[in-house]
This record gives sequence, structure tokens and C-alpha cells, in this order.
Amino acid sequence: MTDQGTTNPATGSGRRKYLWVLYVALGAIVFFGLLLGARYAASLVGGDAWDVVAGQPVEVVIEPGTPARTIYIVLNDAGVARASEIRSAVRSAGVEDQLQSGVYTLTTDMDPEEVVRQLLLGGTAIDTGFDGETFTVIEGWTVDRILKELGKQTSFSEPDYRVTLAGGAVTSPLLPDPSGTISNLARWEGLLFPAKYPIPEDATPVTILQRMSDEMVRRLDAVDWSRIDELGVSRYEAIIIASLVQREAGTDADRPLISSVIHNRLGAGMRLQIDATVVYAIGEVNGRVTAEDLKVASPYNTYRVNGLPPTPIGTVQAISVDAAVDPAETDYYFYVLASE
Repeated sequence: MTDQGTTNPATGSGRRKYLWVLYVALGAIVFFGLLLGARYAASLVGGDAWDVVAGQPVEVVIEPGTPARTIYIVLNDAGVARASEIRSAVRSAGVEDQLQSGVYTLTTDMDPEEVVRQLLLGGTAIDTGFDGETFTVIEGWTVDRILKELGKQTSFSEPDYRVTLAGGAVTSPLLPDPSGTISNLARWEGLLFPAKYPIPEDATPVTILQRMSDEMVRRLDAVDWSRIDELGVSRYEAIIIASLVQREAGTDADRPLISSVIHNRLGAGMRLQIDATVVYAIGEVNGRVTAEDLKVASPYNTYRVNGLPPTPIGTVQAISVDAAVDPAETDYYFYVLASE
């Protein structure tokens, strides 16, 4: 038993030694934290190494459905412009969802704003060699957005496309059964594949939309569905999950992890509480989703309803479907979205 009225020199010495080690450890953490923070900040302002001879011709291929972040890296690796500077120019213009696929003939060390202008104009269509009019469906676009853009960019009006798609002239084996809760147009949500399509001179609204529908079916034929029974979802439900992954994922590596959270929550009977479904329900939000936004009465608001929304919430890349049917094996129920 220790006398509480005396000081134990050994104990005091041990405490001082412990505190000294703690100070050293904290100092190291702060130092490396500042070092990493400085390197990260440098990458954001273009401080990364750049040793490129300007003016050299280079051909860059951007595949349909390539995420914006991947496009920046592809162009950086080709020496066209720094990834950080292209990203900054794209975000300043607010066009991150409008970058187009295709084959681009560019030069090294270009002005980032000119690179963005080229990405908005679009390159030569991949594989087809088609030189005429084209139309690009962007990943994450809703049916409403697709039909509006078709009305703007082709010789047919938006109502022409709406009547065609809602009237049954376009077919798909993926279409869900008619329901009183969703319209005929909403049944097509997520079933038109995001890609760049040639528009022949003799094209009609039916042929244009049918090609998008057929491309979705063709892409899904290549998906490995072997785990779907184990996951306990239908193929259509997998497309819905893929649309959530598509809207939430910042990188390809995020997709299987986000998918695992969705499946884990569904399995546990938890509400998904995904902001992207609220955005879809409202149509748009000003900045971040607010507490008031979360109260919107909609079958798509996963903060208020159980399970999945009744349809996908936008177009999906094949890689998002792959993640939906082959999620990472985790026990995660939450994820945090963070910008670079």
C-alpha cells in the first residue's frame, strides 16, 4: 500500500518520460500533417510536377461514360494540361456533367479553358467513324434532361420525344410493369444508356430512342449477375441501386463501397437516407440538401420511405451496375462524401 502523503520519484519520472514521448509523437503528427496538407494544396493549384514540351500533337480517346475525374487524369497523362487546372476550369464554368466522349486531336500544354471548350464540343464518335450529327447522353442524366437536350440539339422537338417514349413505340425488356405511382415516362428512368450516338439524316424519334434502349440492354448482357440471388434483389432493383451509386460515387473505387452500404442498409431494414434521391424528388436544390428538403413528400425521398425508390434516378454506367451486383464485402452502414 502506497503512502499518499509522500511522492514516488519513480512514478514522477515515468510520468515525465511518458509526457516527453507524447510531445514528440504529437509533434511528428503535426509535422507530417502539415507536409501532406501542403502537398495536397499544391496539387490543387497546379503545383504538381509538369515537364511537357508544348505544341506536340496528341490523340486522346475519352470513352462513353468516363467520369469527369478520370477525364482530367487521362488528359494530364497525355500532357494536354494539368489535371488540377482542367478541373478548376470545368468547375468554374459549372459544366462537369457536360463533358463529352469521343476521339480528340489536341496538342500538349494547352490552355485549360480551350481544353474544356473542346470537351464541350465533343470529339469524333468512337468506333463508328460517323462524321454527321451526334448526341451524347451523360451519365446521371434523368429522362427529363435527355428529352429536353434532344429537343434542343436535334431537328425534332421535345414534345415529339416525350410522346414517342411515353406512347409505347420504343420497347425494352427492362421496363417495369405499369404502376399507378409512376408515369410511363418515369418507367424509362435509367434505361437509356449514357453514350455518344450518331444521328443519321433519316433518323426519327423512335429510332433515336430505340438505339439508346438497345444499347442499355446490350451493356447489361455483359454484366456478371452471378451474385444477384445471394444479394436478394431483382435485376431492375440492381439498376436502381446502380443509379444511386452513379450519383453518389466520386471515384470508381467508391462504387463497390457505396453499394455495400446500400445493400447492408437494405438487409438491416434501415432507410437509405441518400441525398441524391431527395435531389431527384425536388428536381434541383440550391447548394446542399437542407433539413427542409428532407421533408419533401415523395416515393423517391429515402429519408421518409423504406427501401429503394420506385425507379432509377438517372442513367448509369456499366461500372455502376457492376458495383450494384458485386458490392464490396463490408459491415459499413454509413459513408461520407468528400470533395478533393
